[in-house]
Amino acid sequence: LPIIAAVLTIVGYSLNDTIVVFDRIRETIKASGGKKIPLKELMNTSINQTLSRTLLTSLTTLLAVLSLYIFGGEVIHGFAFALLIGIVIGTYSSIGVASSLVFFYKEYKVQNKETG
Repeated sequence: LPIIAAVLTIVGYSLNDTIVVFDRIRETIKASGGKKIPLKELMNTSINQTLSRTLLTSLTTLLAVLSLYIFGGEVIHGFAFALLIGIVIGTYSSIGVASSLVFFYKEYKVQNKETG
């Protein structure tokens, strides 16, 4: 049961970070004022703007969960370990995977619109 709670916590945490990145992409598009900036450049700029916030949030959460793992006792080890792994994977996915998937999806749509 603690593992299920950890997985749900990680999913929420990762979704929150992904929403922050996508919101920054939306704000960057708005701030461009209608200029035709390539999607790759927009996404790169947005990720760079949110990178420090995402990494600092993940690091502080990671330190808190690490202290739970070390000092929390046997009862909480499984929960804390799942959170430790999940925070690392969730941070990576919100920075690298989610944005890349959106980029490749948009590129795929553009290519299919041109060919047919």
